[in-house]
Amino acid sequence: MNIIVCVKQIPDPETPAASFKVDEAAKKVIPAQGIAPVVNPFDPQATEAALRLRDAAGEGKITVISLGPDSARDAIKHALAMGADEGVLLNDAAFEGIDNFQTAVALTKAIQKIGEYDLVLMGRSAADWDMGVVPAGVGQLLGIPVVTVAKGIEKNGAALKVERVLDDGFQTVETPLPAVVSVSNEFGEPRYPQLRQIMLAAKKTVQVWSAADIGMASDELGAGGRWLPLDALYVPKVESNVEIIEGDSPEEKARNLAQKLRAAKLI
Repeated sequence: MNIIVCVKQIPDPETPAASFKVDEAAKKVIPAQGIAPVVNPFDPQATEAALRLRDAAGEGKITVISLGPDSARDAIKHALAMGADEGVLLNDAAFEGIDNFQTAVALTKAIQKIGEYDLVLMGRSAADWDMGVVPAGVGQLLGIPVVTVAKGIEKNGAALKVERVLDDGFQTVETPLPAVVSVSNEFGEPRYPQLRQIMLAAKKTVQVWSAADIGMASDELGAGGRWLPLDALYVPKVESNVEIIEGDSPEEKARNLAQKLRAAKLI
């Protein structure tokens, strides 16, 4: 099987709240000093799913794609260390500030440029924005079936058998190939790269493609090309006003509380 895995680098979810800052004017998250970004926690499961399918088939190629700054190369290298074969980084200043739907367009064009594929795997969502719309967007643009939130995947003849996670249980579906599948954390723990694999991955070349390389037009990029305009980005301020109701007895405290609520027209 020829499988494409899309991965993303995100700010570390374990970043202390005090270190998390937002530039409200620019509508951007300010990277925390001294805390390196990490691979989106759902993406290693997608890579693991690809590796298991390739191992079961006995042959195939796994290509990893990531869209982001030069540091996103680390997310690709992690997948290569796990056992993926090739990596492609979509890196261009024109990608700065694009939304999830523009990301789906860019990934779709990169997948089409790669050409031959039987399956596209992604994490169920990115833990930074947690929208989970990119897999469905890519599937729609490619015109192929989409199965989301998978906890189990296996090849079934010319089709793919997928066990999905639902709010109240599980669902097993079968889809023809090619298809897009998003993989959930319920899939299980991904393999941990050994030192030798990490060293070999460091020697592998990651191709870098610009927006022009994948044929993305200028009107599809930037704030003007956003499908979902970003009105504001801010850290919510939580304020609470607490008043202690005094009284010499529980009954008096309850009476005083009732009077306060009545005065506030809450009862």
